[in-house]
Amino acid sequence: MSSSLPLPLSALMQNTMAPPIMEAAGWLEGVLFPADKPLINLSQAAPTQAPPLALRREMARIAVEDDTAHHYGPVLGLPELRSEIAMQWSDKYHGQITADDVAITSGCNQAFTAVMSTLCAAGDEIILPTPWYFNHKMWADMNGVSVAPLMTGPDLLPDLESAAKLITPRTRAIVLVSPNNPSGVEYPAELITQFYALAKARRIALVIDETYRDFDARDGVPHYLFQQSDWRDTVVQLYSFSKVYRMMGHRVGAIVANPARLVQVEKYLDTVTICPNQLAQKTALWAMQNLSDWVAAERAEILARRAAIEDGFKAMSDKGWRLRGCGAYFAYVEHPFDMPSSQLAPWLVKNASFLVLPGTMFMPKGHKDGEKHLRIAFANADLTQISQLFERLAQIEP
Repeated sequence: MSSSLPLPLSALMQNTMAPPIMEAAGWLEGVLFPADKPLINLSQAAPTQAPPLALRREMARIAVEDDTAHHYGPVLGLPELRSEIAMQWSDKYHGQITADDVAITSGCNQAFTAVMSTLCAAGDEIILPTPWYFNHKMWADMNGVSVAPLMTGPDLLPDLESAAKLITPRTRAIVLVSPNNPSGVEYPAELITQFYALAKARRIALVIDETYRDFDARDGVPHYLFQQSDWRDTVVQLYSFSKVYRMMGHRVGAIVANPARLVQVEKYLDTVTICPNQLAQKTALWAMQNLSDWVAAERAEILARRAAIEDGFKAMSDKGWRLRGCGAYFAYVEHPFDMPSSQLAPWLVKNASFLVLPGTMFMPKGHKDGEKHLRIAFANADLTQISQLFERLAQIEP
């Protein structure tokens, strides 16, 4: 069978990188892992356990008893879920958010693509701090939107002055992810406010992806954006239910933005999915109203794993390992080897039985910094597996 397409292929799509998670999964093909050293998969930020039993039972009840769960619903989402988000967000951020400011999407990636489709057209530009979330870069590439890389310093925090210098007449948005994927770094609220002020002054959007907000180690408000009286003119927030309730396969995300922008978002969503998954939305609403204690325990578990990662790399510093960032689901580490990370990551599968992603997947093509780093999605490993990870790291010599 021919591997070439008989019909034209968009040059933009052809030049977009392959999905990194799928590429990394290919490294596992044909590899036999010894019984005493099973694979530890730390490549993807996805909980391996099912949602809590109470949530699954409620989902089953809804599926059997609520016929509307199987019908089309409003394009912008279940009104009750939009209202619940508005209420809880207003309380959490000490701001004023209404149901009209909220839209429900089929996951946070769709939230991003929907919003960016209202902001950008081919030839426009967005600013992404590096290391960046690869799906954000992929969307830009396949849509002919240029990306201006905002290089970060040793603390992996984006610099305001550097961002200001990148803004051109074609710039439509600055995109921040906090806690960050891939670095795990939690952006200080004051820094986010400064980026808000910059975006507002330059009349561009500030898009903040808070997929991992529920695992932020800090107490209190993660930022003050919704306390700004005119936040709707500048701010777009993205959120996901996937990680906090282990609902990855059910695809529920959210956008908080100016209702006028959501009118445009609705056009995009109607052409892609018509409406978000009704069963998943109803389940997410129940989860928001009933699982706060369970979420607190999940957060405590993730923070315990984070502490184990931090302690482990502290002990590995004499071997040349350097923990650059750590938080939420991720550790971003500098390795001590001459082998570039694009070769080291697949080598580790065969020689150390664990799968991580190379920093090259999160950096501009050809940038040397990516070859010195690895991303570890430690939330996929329990404390025993994290201990085994460091035992293996201590033994490897590429």
